Amino acid sequence: MYELDMLLHGAQALFNQPMALLLALFGVTLGIIIGALPGLTATMGVAILLPFTFGMDPLSGLLMISGVFFGGIYGGSVTAILLKIPGTPAAAATAIDGFELTKKGQAGIALGTATFSSFLGGTASVFVLIFLAPVLARFALEFSASESFALAVFGLSIIASISGVSVIKGLISGFLGLLLATVGLDPMGGFPRYTGGYTELFNVPFIPVMIGLFAAAEAFKSLEDPQVRAGMAAALDRIIPPWHMFRRQLGNIARSSGLGIIIGMIPGAGADIAAFVAYNEAKRFSKTPENYGKGELGAVAACESGANGCTGGALLTMLTLGIPGDAVTAVMLGALTLQGLQPGPLLFKDHADLVFTLFAGMLVCYVFMLVVGLGSLRFMGRILQMPKSVLTPCILALCIVGTYAINNSMFDIWIMLAAGVVGYFMQKWDFPASPVVLALIMGPMAEANFRRALSLSGGSYDFLYTRPITAVLLTIAILTLMLPLLRRLWAQRSPGGPTTINPAAGSSRMGTPE
Repeated sequence: MYELDMLLHGAQALFNQPMALLLALFGVTLGIIIGALPGLTATMGVAILLPFTFGMDPLSGLLMISGVFFGGIYGGSVTAILLKIPGTPAAAATAIDGFELTKKGQAGIALGTATFSSFLGGTASVFVLIFLAPVLARFALEFSASESFALAVFGLSIIASISGVSVIKGLISGFLGLLLATVGLDPMGGFPRYTGGYTELFNVPFIPVMIGLFAAAEAFKSLEDPQVRAGMAAALDRIIPPWHMFRRQLGNIARSSGLGIIIGMIPGAGADIAAFVAYNEAKRFSKTPENYGKGELGAVAACESGANGCTGGALLTMLTLGIPGDAVTAVMLGALTLQGLQPGPLLFKDHADLVFTLFAGMLVCYVFMLVVGLGSLRFMGRILQMPKSVLTPCILALCIVGTYAINNSMFDIWIMLAAGVVGYFMQKWDFPASPVVLALIMGPMAEANFRRALSLSGGSYDFLYTRPITAVLLTIAILTLMLPLLRRLWAQRSPGGPTTINPAAGSSRMGTPE
């Protein structure tokens, strides 16, 4: 097979370039650190390192940037699990069950599962990139504005799965998030909406709101409850998950990785959407959906494999068609151009040796991520042993520094603190914060693509049912929203069946409840 032969030649060439390997290791390590810090994203890390690649040979520069990309997506899970501080937007889904596992004293297993799932998801995506790039790139081109709108609506329907014990409260939170998502510049007209004259609100302050809802709110709650972290000190006793436990997640990881790869290929989508969709599908197929939201290991595995599976998918369309799948690959497109390389089919023909050496290097980057990740978890786990009087101020300081680093703006800090207060009261009244974050991610994408599709169709709504992919995604979204209600009605009408059912447990799973 041509691809396999070229990959082996690429691996041989790679191991003759120790400096490229060293820079890849540096990129992965830096990416993990950047990803773990709230407010610093993989996009920011890649953008910071981009100018330094100008004087490097193409392989070294591209591998270092790829390492930052891969490490950044994974690093967000560490603080999400340990402290409920999502380092990246993609880790917001991981924080839902990851932090619950930490509270149960299973932080080590959760971190280990996240690391292995990230490695498997990312490695699978690189293999797909190597062997199926041309075929999948053509499929990705089928996604126009109407399909992207349907994907966003499907993403919003996931609110039913991440709402916890009350779907109604989850929907209210999601509606609040959608209202917040309307603040900023109109996606088609470009005029400001609901900004109150503040130019800082021209873009939805998504990351400050996310940090406030998850991290600052948790810190405020910690100040109120002195026993909140009691019992966590000795929690990080085992990192490598037992085989009998991890084996049960392999199907979940394979499915989530596939979803991540497909979502990564769609321009405008990204790891955050992939993580939430993977979470929803893992819950749908789980035999114990009622455990999701309460500390389910399968949720962590799904989110991390989905988010990291997205990396190869995003690179796929960027390398084969020159269309970046997300913000990070858009910056990486600039790195390719800086090196004098033109993405597209000719890249694989004219620079095949370099491309397949780069692919071999990406696989090595994921091995580095696994080794560095597992090696650093014991050190990071010591965070749990810090006394609350030290840890809580540190969390608040990280929130403030991370928020300020986004735009060097005090305004963002006030937004973050306000979101923290709102998040604190949402916790007290059992309103989930995750639907707000999900709506902030999906809302602008849904609105912009719906209006774009409407404009392309001349004002007709035909695109909602005449385009097959759009119709299928919208149908699945409606079923996902309605199934908890239908299951509840079915359970009440079944003779001898339960008279009540937990709506969160009902969720959207199709099949016989366990």
